Amino acid sequence: MKLISVYTNSFKGLSQESWMLALVMLINRAGSMVLPFLGVYMTDHLHFSIENTGVVLSFFGIGSVLGSWLGGMITDKIGEYKVQYLSLLLSVPLFCLIPIFNTEVGVAGIILAQSIVSETFRPANSVAITKYARPENITRAFSLNRMAVNLGFSIGPALGGILSAISYEFLFFSNAFAALTAGLMYIWFFGKRNKLAKLRAKKVKEAIIIKKENSPYKDRKFLVYCFFCMLFSICFFQLFSTLTIFYKDTAHLSQQSIGYILGYSGFLIVLLEMGFVQIAEKYFSLAITMLLGTFICGFSYAMIAFDYSMITLIISMTLLCIGEIWTLPFMSTITAMRSGKNNKGAYMGLNGISFSIAFIITPYIGTMLAQKFGFNALWIGTGVLATGIAIAFYFVVPWMLKDRETEDKEMS
Repeated sequence: MKLISVYTNSFKGLSQESWMLALVMLINRAGSMVLPFLGVYMTDHLHFSIENTGVVLSFFGIGSVLGSWLGGMITDKIGEYKVQYLSLLLSVPLFCLIPIFNTEVGVAGIILAQSIVSETFRPANSVAITKYARPENITRAFSLNRMAVNLGFSIGPALGGILSAISYEFLFFSNAFAALTAGLMYIWFFGKRNKLAKLRAKKVKEAIIIKKENSPYKDRKFLVYCFFCMLFSICFFQLFSTLTIFYKDTAHLSQQSIGYILGYSGFLIVLLEMGFVQIAEKYFSLAITMLLGTFICGFSYAMIAFDYSMITLIISMTLLCIGEIWTLPFMSTITAMRSGKNNKGAYMGLNGISFSIAFIITPYIGTMLAQKFGFNALWIGTGVLATGIAIAFYFVVPWMLKDRETEDKEMS
């Protein structure tokens, strides 16, 4: 009963806006069923070679980097409301245009454009979370949003498998419909609220002198922090590339069993995230939480170097989920705390770029090391690297946030 009470209490105090942002994200990500099937679409339907398919898919990562940078920059100029609804609505025709292209260059171009437009949504969405969440609930608001992302990614691939079996064109049009639904719902709910928020902000600007804030790209301490976020992401994102190859080739799991384990991870995060975040906020400092989360992620990989029986793989995935819960939402909170009032979009965008870069290079680094040195060496190396990153976070986070606290005191 105490565990149930902790879990239900973790949802209390969140604003209506936080819940609606999560719902919009859920609809949008549940509709993001194209990505898992793009590789199959290109090899099976368009008859691209595996090598060329890999090259084309890399343009999604490049677009993600550009979109994060662009989204952060324009969010600070025109506001997170316009960026979010424009990103969602402009994605609609781009999804519909994908089936028109049937050459490597054409598909790479439309995927790049679609990725740039869709990824501008992320930094704007992060700014909206900090805008509508109470200061004491920021991490839980980010966690609620991440829970929606994970639930959406659990639903999306299942729907995508059904739809792609009917028609790939139907898959792309369904993606477009989900983006349109999310966009219209967002405009309906936040249109009036955004106008009221702008009026309040205008009154505040008239009452005080606005201090010009620095660019995150000149913030050396934040750049150091983002570098370690990128290194952590390189370790963690093997979940989406190298780990599934290991399951298939070394652990000899069937595709069905791999799907069960990945589905289990999504279900576990939805079940545990809010409660575990509340535990960390209550008992740990940010530095300790990042230390524990990063170390647990590394340990979850290192342990499968010594045994890959099914029970070990399940324990490893469980630990990876717990480590993820105690790392990723707090990264966003730390970024929000480091930023100023008028440059949150740029800070969120730069932090998003660190993840996007890792998303591009992780498949190449992971598969190269596994092929050259074997999976056991890769997992042990991942564990050692994650341990080093965990120690770095323990020192970098308070070093960076103490600097921000000093600046805030001077301003007040």
